Amino acid sequence: MASAPGQPAGWIQFLPFAVILGIFYFLILMPMNRRKKKIEEFQAALKVGDRVVTTSGMYGQITKVNDSSVQVQVADKVRIEFSRQAIVGYQGQEPVVPDSGNV
Repeated sequence: MASAPGQPAGWIQFLPFAVILGIFYFLILMPMNRRKKKIEEFQAALKVGDRVVTTSGMYGQITKVNDSSVQVQVADKVRIEFSRQAIVGYQGQEPVVPDSGNV
């Protein structure tokens, strides 16, 4: 089907929409995917002896690592089991996992 005289071709009408989708991808989706990958790598690399901070602000040292959880010693003879997702970073460093208010 040919376009009427004076009207742009059909694919040109969708060009602004495609440009907006491209901008959306590069400004929002790509950084989110990078951050998610960085968080997953951090949580997979947790090991015994790491000094960490949890989402609740609790500081401690990892004493045991499981597939889905870690055991953190927060005081002498006090160990608490946390989900790996609850660990936000290493003590004394910037958190790897952003605050929930900034997500």
